[in-house]
Amino acid sequence: MDTSDFMIALLQIIWIDILLSGDNALVIALACRSLPPKQQKIGVFLGTGAAIVLRVLFAVIIAYLLAIPYLKIIGGALLFWIAVKLMLPTEEEEQAEHAGTSAGLWGVVRTIVIADAVMSLDNVIAIAAASHGNTVLLILGLAISIPLIVFGSTLILKAIERLPALVYAGAGLLGYIAAEVILTDPSIHSHVTESLPVLTGTAPFVAALGVMTAGYLMARSINRRRAVVETDPA
Repeated sequence: MDTSDFMIALLQIIWIDILLSGDNALVIALACRSLPPKQQKIGVFLGTGAAIVLRVLFAVIIAYLLAIPYLKIIGGALLFWIAVKLMLPTEEEEQAEHAGTSAGLWGVVRTIVIADAVMSLDNVIAIAAASHGNTVLLILGLAISIPLIVFGSTLILKAIERLPALVYAGAGLLGYIAAEVILTDPSIHSHVTESLPVLTGTAPFVAALGVMTAGYLMARSINRRRAVVETDPA
């Protein structure tokens, strides 16, 4: 690969990182919003570290992962659960009241790791394709994504603090991504594209709306129960 091809591929990877690192940044920001301000930075860095480790791991075994049927279906289902969970009054807040804030921090990191494991796969596929087998480019692509995720997570956290309703929009986006992940699973992808192509365009939007609705209703139910307990502790 000559210098011009190298630079073109690098620019492609940077653009891919800009487009795709937002998903990881969104999950980290949504998960970290429940932490005390001092721990939010720690959560962002730990979450970013988890995302990068997963990308490196996937880069090594990506060919094997892509051949496993139903893996994306399972991953998409997990992402649906996480999207709804991130809209709820967090269990980590209750744990922190009784066991110290470290319980909340590690609970957040656990959530981030599960979500990143689902979403990092497509990111690595895109970077691996753009690198054309060049290990240096692959490593550069992974390295470039680090500051993008950190900056993106911090920016989204600040936005959520000012506009809490963005949590619903973020959860809806995760639901949209989860549907896309499921539809690209090798066990059903060809059937969907050939026999049910309408699902490709409609299912992600339906999933996004479903996640936001389910999260809203569940959060309202939890808040009502808590209000009853607070007013009638006996």
